[in-house]
Amino acid sequence: MYKIEVNNLTKVFGSHPQQGLDRLKRGEQKDEILQKTGMTVGVNQATFSVETGEVFVIMGLSGSGKSTLIRLVNRLIEPTGGEVLIDGEDFTKMDQKALIETRRKKLGMVFQNFGLLPHRTVLSNVAYGLEIQGVQKEKREAKALQTIKDVGLKGYEDSYPHELSGGMQQRVGIARALANDTDILIMDEAFSALDPIIRKEMQDELMYLQRKLGKTILFITHDLDEALKLGDRIAIMKDGQIVQIGTSEAILENPANDYVSNFVKDVDRSKVLEASHVMKRPEVLMTHRDGPRMAIRKMNEVGASSIFVVDRENNFKGLLTIDEAIKAYKEDIPLQELLIKEIHTAAPNTPLSELIEIAVEARYPITVIEGGKLLGIVSRASILSGLVLGKEKDKENEVEEDEVVLV
Repeated sequence: MYKIEVNNLTKVFGSHPQQGLDRLKRGEQKDEILQKTGMTVGVNQATFSVETGEVFVIMGLSGSGKSTLIRLVNRLIEPTGGEVLIDGEDFTKMDQKALIETRRKKLGMVFQNFGLLPHRTVLSNVAYGLEIQGVQKEKREAKALQTIKDVGLKGYEDSYPHELSGGMQQRVGIARALANDTDILIMDEAFSALDPIIRKEMQDELMYLQRKLGKTILFITHDLDEALKLGDRIAIMKDGQIVQIGTSEAILENPANDYVSNFVKDVDRSKVLEASHVMKRPEVLMTHRDGPRMAIRKMNEVGASSIFVVDRENNFKGLLTIDEAIKAYKEDIPLQELLIKEIHTAAPNTPLSELIEIAVEARYPITVIEGGKLLGIVSRASILSGLVLGKEKDKENEVEEDEVVLV
């Protein structure tokens, strides 16, 4: 079951919206309906689903319908047609009491203009939602204090909104939404009012919090770079319709139409593609019990001059060169004493733009590590091919030059 499922969601503004809906179903377009009836199509039969823990970005230019769509999802605007299922329940058919209860328990909102109460402190603002729910003061303040710490505002609990920068105020807004401990966060142009540097910091902060908390996030933006950076998947809107849904890579590689092509043509792929897109998983594995003789033999088989060493749990231990392997064999030295451990490493979500800088200094391929475990390796050739070709290569069955792993 999807966390959120939207089916044919439609909004027609005007005196006879049902007539407008009927015209849409007959295939009439937004401009045609406006000209004939004076009614405006805000959202045209939008359909999408969001998995639990996914960051789903809805993007488009001004007037595309993205903000109307998100207000339909949380029923700040009543839809003309269609349905919104949250955990399988139809949100559009709930009575007022059930609607309010579902919003409080399942939907957290973060707005562009922060929406903070100016007469309340940071602590009081963050705890406000819990206060509305009737949570006892001691419990709600304890939860608020922990959330304030999570968003990097520890020490500002007694400050007032006007005493904070724009970025800090938005952190308070995020903390308030998180404190309610809802499964879903809806973020409507949450960072668009911030200057570029603070905006990037907030994007990074959101990604950090998402890795830690695993919320389901609906994020609205008009900024393609922001969408590509944050979204697990992206829905692009135009004239009230969703024209394409896909991952960043899929949209860059296969735009659905000229509108999307024009959107993505100037995107810097080095900021979108990550280490996980271009890394290789070495094919040759062997146990450390085989010793230097087997290491030399395996390097000779694939024409490699070095091997990466991991333990039985795939934890990265270091790199062994052919010269050191021969030395270990001739002088009976344990391999562990000859490993090179000062190897350039990267996380799987490291952008290629950062890998390029690392590769300039790296003598050996970059190791991609997560939780201490070796996931793959990235060479200069992998980085360049990723930028030029813009798509993943086969990561299962290729052996990169000088890239053998010893277990």
